[in-house]
Amino acid sequence: MTPRPHHLPRAIEVRGVRHNSLRDLDVDVPLWRTVAVAGVSGSGKTSLAMGTLYAEGLHRFLEGLSTYSRRRIGQAQRPDADRIDHLPPALALRQRPPVPGPRSTVGTMSEVLNVLRLIMSRLGTHRCPNGHDVPPAVATQGMEIVCPVCGVRFEHPGAESFAFNSVGACPGCDGTGVRTEVDPTALVPDPGKTIDEGAVLSWNVGGRRLSRYAAGELGVRLDVPYRELTAREKDFVMHGEPVRQQVVVSGRNGRQVTLEVTYDNAITAARRSEKSKFLVTHTCPVCHGSRLRSEALTSHLDGRDLAELSAQDLDHLAAFAGGLPALMPAELTRLTTGLVGELTGALTPLLELGLGYLNLDRAGSTLSTGERQRIELTSTVHASTTGMLYVLDEPSVGLHPSNVAGLRKAIDALVRNGNSVVLVEHDLDVIRTADWIIELGPGAGRQGGTVVAEGTPAEIEADERSIIGPFLTGRETVERAPRPRAGEPATITVSSLHNLSGVTATFPLNRLTAIAGPSGTGKTALVLESLVPAARAQLAGTPLPGHVARLELGPLRGVVEIDATPIGLNARSTPGTYTGAFDAIRARFAAATGQAAGQFSFNTKEGQCPTCKGLGSIDLDVQYLPDITVECPTCHGARFGEKTLESRVDGLTIADVLELTVDEALERYADVPTIVRPLRPVAEVGLGYLRLGEPTPALSGGESQRLRIAARLRSSQRNVLYVLDEPSTGLHPADIRALVAVFDRLLDAGATVVVIDHDLDLIAAADHVLDLGPVGGPGGGRIVAQGTPDQVAADPASVTGPYLTERVGLRGRRE
Repeated sequence: MTPRPHHLPRAIEVRGVRHNSLRDLDVDVPLWRTVAVAGVSGSGKTSLAMGTLYAEGLHRFLEGLSTYSRRRIGQAQRPDADRIDHLPPALALRQRPPVPGPRSTVGTMSEVLNVLRLIMSRLGTHRCPNGHDVPPAVATQGMEIVCPVCGVRFEHPGAESFAFNSVGACPGCDGTGVRTEVDPTALVPDPGKTIDEGAVLSWNVGGRRLSRYAAGELGVRLDVPYRELTAREKDFVMHGEPVRQQVVVSGRNGRQVTLEVTYDNAITAARRSEKSKFLVTHTCPVCHGSRLRSEALTSHLDGRDLAELSAQDLDHLAAFAGGLPALMPAELTRLTTGLVGELTGALTPLLELGLGYLNLDRAGSTLSTGERQRIELTSTVHASTTGMLYVLDEPSVGLHPSNVAGLRKAIDALVRNGNSVVLVEHDLDVIRTADWIIELGPGAGRQGGTVVAEGTPAEIEADERSIIGPFLTGRETVERAPRPRAGEPATITVSSLHNLSGVTATFPLNRLTAIAGPSGTGKTALVLESLVPAARAQLAGTPLPGHVARLELGPLRGVVEIDATPIGLNARSTPGTYTGAFDAIRARFAAATGQAAGQFSFNTKEGQCPTCKGLGSIDLDVQYLPDITVECPTCHGARFGEKTLESRVDGLTIADVLELTVDEALERYADVPTIVRPLRPVAEVGLGYLRLGEPTPALSGGESQRLRIAARLRSSQRNVLYVLDEPSTGLHPADIRALVAVFDRLLDAGATVVVIDHDLDLIAAADHVLDLGPVGGPGGGRIVAQGTPDQVAADPASVTGPYLTERVGLRGRRE
């Protein structure tokens, strides 16, 4: 009997999950609903959502493919669980999507360009070989078009004719819009040198020196300054044809050796070396950056070719689409309506998520993390899939509060289509609108990994065990006492960069300044692309960037930019090694045992386990199945060799020490300053739960950021400028409170802190707020409000103010 809809399973049954910090976790995840997974940083949210539900769901989806296909698809390791029942095939939108390649644009990433190319093909006016324009009609929809003026027949351009990744690509740049070429002036920076002295840089590396000798045999003087060479000699150095030539070189033993080599001119040698210092990128002179071949630009819609349409932002493109039906003949009404509907459907979720300021032809590599993630989300919604599990890792990253409503619409659309959505989230507004909340905790690391509370938002708010509940109701907030007004601020004036024009911004010294505003209003341009490089240039005594008209730093003497990227490349990087505490621990073991310190390192042959080479685990290749990671059978995860593990100091082996948390290590080694000194700042930034041997690449973005700050706390902070981009990423409101306390430690030590963020708790805790707006793109780029959080919340011109009002208790005043 076929199951009816009301007989379908209502939840994913997860039993006995042991993944990272999850400890035999049992939980039911409702299907066909929006489920928010909440909890403090490090409590196991990502382990449940991404490491368990997505990893297992993707694996089951791939089981439907052939073994040949599966061997060519990277697969995450299956989670360690007793059972996971009723799990649909899964797709994930990660917190930090990969940076797109050079051919990706907003149009290709969002699928909007695909629809627009089709519209240009079917509804565009095309030019016949004799130069006559042929407007759209039923008669022009076939494989061939007959010109009504001269009667010539020509092939109807298809959608691929307008694709810069296909037959429509410009032959001058192969559809990238730019050319990367060798800069001849960079090859000979010092023409006063001779070629023998290394004047031609691309001939100074490895085997490319042989081309230098070949040039000498072919008539180029190697012992005179490059500037004194004849025009013919210089031309041969730069553009000479490849020829086979015998050269005589001295071997290591001093004997002369005759070799036959192929002469590579300096430009060819530079191109093959692929060193960026020799290369210069400029707009393609053939297509002038449009990426398209000239034939593709002869077709037009309402007088505009595809390059001109792609140069519009999405807001204007939507308006253009709305006016298109009136321009088309009545006989094409049905076709026009269908195509315009497709275009509107692709644009609407992008506009709802506040991306209307983006140009269709903007390179994907220039987008922020939040912008890339939102484009991925809208592409998923537009696909209209059903029966899938979507796992979203912090979809609110990079979203201004004004855009959260659009995010909720996109998520609701996925659920209405018959899908299930699980999202790891900290934004209170997003969590409140979920159908179900699963809260993990109560702490991080070993103190987490269990279900603290679960239920509807109302049930979570009433649950006394919940940590997020008091923040949802407003009973708990991120409190911080404001600091008194500072003295002279640092000041920067940006003359012209992106949408910034003549903008002057001030940053109070020894205070916390928050930069707010919707995406695309110029926050990154003001701080990361102007303030940071200009400050570094001024402190180094070099010229300011061309777009910075003025900079006054006052007593600031250093700039530190801290991001949330993973620390280290593999499991050999740990909090112990990153902070330097492990060096002191190894020195203590060496002094106590009389052995070399290298004997107690898992990175040396003497100390590491010979089977796993110090990793503690072994990856088993199971061909078309995902690799299986198993505990090393020799050291059983300890990482060290048998001889090393025979030594005990203070009752512990070196492997036992790596299992200690930072807090436990501080207590055990309280009388050892060399160990305590690097670890204490880690505990002070709220990371005392981390194990000394925990792989740092597995830390969350917020944990990585705080660990970097902890490393800086050991040196003097007076008059140092700290700049952080979205430091609230991955942080629970309780973690925001801890982060603000870390900022206060920096300020107490004399530092100045500037953060770019959308988190209202963090903005409300700042001493000074710069609110940029009013919208993204050309309509933005202005400081619409500035001052204390109270002042910005009360300013009617502020874009962030209406959302900040609730956090600073000024709702009544605004009304």
